[in-house]
Amino acid sequence: MKAMIFAAGQGVRLKPLTDNIPKALVKAGNKTLLEHAVNKLKSAGATDIIINVHYLAHQIKNFIKYNNNFGINITISHEKDMLLETGGGLVYASHFFGKDEDFIIHNVDVLSDIDLNAMWDFHKKSGALATLAVMARKTNRYFLFDDTLRLKGWQNTITNEIIKAENHKGTLTPLAFSGIHVVNSRIFEHIEETGVFSMTKVYTRLCNDHIIKAYRHDDTQWFDIGKIESLRAAEAYFRL
Repeated sequence: MKAMIFAAGQGVRLKPLTDNIPKALVKAGNKTLLEHAVNKLKSAGATDIIINVHYLAHQIKNFIKYNNNFGINITISHEKDMLLETGGGLVYASHFFGKDEDFIIHNVDVLSDIDLNAMWDFHKKSGALATLAVMARKTNRYFLFDDTLRLKGWQNTITNEIIKAENHKGTLTPLAFSGIHVVNSRIFEHIEETGVFSMTKVYTRLCNDHIIKAYRHDDTQWFDIGKIESLRAAEAYFRL
């Protein structure tokens, strides 16, 4: 199994912890966020992981080398000139993935007890182009799903922007994205965007004609390590 960790971000909301180190090397307990993500993916069966880097990239490279690649095959995707966001970063790393190959994407700043193997099996059985881990929780931006858990839109509750698929029917359920997806490499054939862009833009454009599913994990614990308070909360819950 292959996987990608999005680890290029600076972690502005985690300052001052990220003044001199990248977000990926912030510690949760006695391990870095990067180690937690790698271990999570390894436990799910990942053998080859590509990690995108940008801010203080040399520190991440040196850390991985010092730890002997955590005992698996690790490739670095260095976004030297600019941070490409999730969509641009994925396309930049597309050479890593084979034809018609499923893989997991995991944000480095997410800590959870989600069952990645169950999510993987759900994705494989659904035949979806992509499967998004989602929860019913309060946030500012939501993916919108129909009663078959198929993606049909997106909304921003702050700006009141709403994007809906042309073929949507009935009531759509807003669910918050958890920063974890299972994707098939066929998606690269359909990405028209270039440069700096997010996967949210890709998913909302493709959902009219392609199956993109929700994997709900409402019964799990999940933390977005975007702020120091959430980092401490995650450490307390997982006893890190």
